[in-house]
Amino acid sequence: MLLRPFALALALTCTAVSLPLSAQKAARRLVRAGEVFHEIMGTPDRAIPHALLQRAQCIAIIPGVKRVGLGFGGDFGRGVVTCRNRRSWSAPLFLTLGGGSFGLQMGAQQTDLVLLILNEEGENYLLKDKFQLGGDMAATAGPVGREADASTDVLLHAKMLAYSRSKGLFGGITLKGGVIKQDSDSNQQYYGSKTPREILHGGARTPAAAHALLNEIYRAVGH
Repeated sequence: MLLRPFALALALTCTAVSLPLSAQKAARRLVRAGEVFHEIMGTPDRAIPHALLQRAQCIAIIPGVKRVGLGFGGDFGRGVVTCRNRRSWSAPLFLTLGGGSFGLQMGAQQTDLVLLILNEEGENYLLKDKFQLGGDMAATAGPVGREADASTDVLLHAKMLAYSRSKGLFGGITLKGGVIKQDSDSNQQYYGSKTPREILHGGARTPAAAHALLNEIYRAVGH
């Protein structure tokens, strides 16, 4: 019952409006990102600390990152990111994550990733066509749970905190080697000629399929 808003958002978007198949897949990504965030924040003892969410400039959610190839293959996932504006959170920008293996012990399973970008300097990386985790910007393992100290030295220097969930386990993870790119096709389908800067700075209308996701973020962050 708790996930009904996500199913409703997807139904309204994909059936009430005639969308091409690629746009429907993007809509499912928005809905799935909301489900992942809802599920993670539904376990307070192991969730992302509220104090960190309040400090976050942007929140990226990449559901179902998949490992491809054998041995030294790579990882790939599609997700979205929303950034804080004066009084609201932006329409989600579509992005992808790929590149060489960067430490996720997934085997054949799928892993959900949540990235907290903690300041405007980190947000500026999202406005680039692509950037490398660990090279251009480090993704440090984030603390979890109610007792996590949100004022540690890690937070004083980190631009991004990373979390992963696989097989029901959730916790901080250090990501290296992955490349985050803008998903230009999905962004164009939903926002037309809007630039990534316009989207993340509040200049684009929020898609209907993203309402449930943003509601979850508002609920978790408090504003």
